[in-house]
Amino acid sequence: MPKTAVIIGAGPAGLTAALELLERTDIIPVVFEADDCVGGISRTVNYKGNRIDIGGHRFFSRSDEIMDWWNRVLPVEDCPGGQDNVMLVRSRLSRIYYGSKFYNYPVTLSWQTISNLGLLRMIRIGFSYLHARIRPRPETSLEDFYINRFGRELYETFFRDYTEKVWGVPCRHIAPSWGAQRVKGLSVSATLAHAVKTLWGSAFHRRRDSDLRQEATEVSLIDRFLYPKYGPGQMWEAVADMVRAKGGQVHLGHEILALHTQPGCVTGVEVRDSSGTRTVAADYVLSTMPVKDLVGGLTGVEVPAQVIQIAGDLPYRDFFTVGLLLKRFGSEVIEDNWLYIQQPEITMGRIQVFNNWSPAMVADPSTTWVGLEYFANEGDDLWNRSDSELIGLGIDELGRMGLVQSSDVLDSTLIRMRKTYPAYFGSYENFDIVREFLDGFENLFLLGRNGQHRYNNMDHSMMTAIRAVDAMKSGSTDKTSVWDVNTDQDYHEER
Repeated sequence: MPKTAVIIGAGPAGLTAALELLERTDIIPVVFEADDCVGGISRTVNYKGNRIDIGGHRFFSRSDEIMDWWNRVLPVEDCPGGQDNVMLVRSRLSRIYYGSKFYNYPVTLSWQTISNLGLLRMIRIGFSYLHARIRPRPETSLEDFYINRFGRELYETFFRDYTEKVWGVPCRHIAPSWGAQRVKGLSVSATLAHAVKTLWGSAFHRRRDSDLRQEATEVSLIDRFLYPKYGPGQMWEAVADMVRAKGGQVHLGHEILALHTQPGCVTGVEVRDSSGTRTVAADYVLSTMPVKDLVGGLTGVEVPAQVIQIAGDLPYRDFFTVGLLLKRFGSEVIEDNWLYIQQPEITMGRIQVFNNWSPAMVADPSTTWVGLEYFANEGDDLWNRSDSELIGLGIDELGRMGLVQSSDVLDSTLIRMRKTYPAYFGSYENFDIVREFLDGFENLFLLGRNGQHRYNNMDHSMMTAIRAVDAMKSGSTDKTSVWDVNTDQDYHEER
């Protein structure tokens, strides 16, 4: 009789695991998703034909395995405008809004940058960077991590305020491991080297289609990426359809209440939907649910008090997007995918211009469809404001930045997402104790961003699923390869 794998969560990690199991093993996946749609935070929300990407998802990876995986589900468009189930090749443009001026991201030594900052500040940035390179600091916090790579002056100008908006705490209270996983090889020297390489390639017309993989380029510096025509949710809706067609199950609106265990093994999950509660037996369980909820739902074994305390105190950052349909946006044509708002007196963290991700994201191409991104903690003053108050805040802040007048707004909506960002402070410093306990359940694999309490990119989350299926197929109970994803850059080059 075939074995069953219960998969908790229908985001990138959960659905990748389901499809991999069906294609590479005899194990039948049964996916339970609490929400009414697939994709997790990689979903696409459709508001009156205008689509919102929650957080912005570039489809780019240094792993050929992941790039080929995506292209197998949605091939790259070969005839512009004529196909729907395709990935578009998009140019990347992001800028920083600081001091009421715009700067390219990554920051370049252009005349505009020098003019905006002024000669005196440029000199301070240079000497600050040299000081950091000559006398690097011990890296005990994210602040140390940034200063060692950019110098204090550049850190305080372009990194500190935005990062502290995201997390709600000072950078000196955040573990440097966040920077190691998210910033990786980005530095002043890497940025300059990339600029020289780009100029050289442009001068000699060396761009090729294969350059889309950009395998030698730091992720923050890529200049092209793939994007599903109708947003990231299109990818995961297609994968869910493939899972069902191959004999797997994907159940929406199903909440996991408990995991039934015995020493060293999870025996099943208790799940609730609109028709009631039932227990589903499992040979394997692959979980992408928040670790604090997973630990809180364990039954059948005694969970050490220390594990309960650490897991219960793991911090998360929540997120909401104000969607605005506009007659106009800015005084000039804005081609950015993202605008990072470094201005400290503006609460907003980032602006997405969905027209520039894909023209199909907006119903009427004569309008501009933007997403204003805010970071909060569930239950705090910002989060507790009504939807109309938060929409009003977004419109007001765009007005103060000189980008929009209230008369430009044609329509609006608000989307809240809980536990979007697992945070690297508080009890996180003792997370290994929780990991060791949970890894003791031989048939339990923790995957993805919330499953591992790690700020993974989408490709990282997918790779944790692939590595888990590798282990299951071989009969291994060693979870090391799953946890090793996104701890360094080497895995990106694996073939």
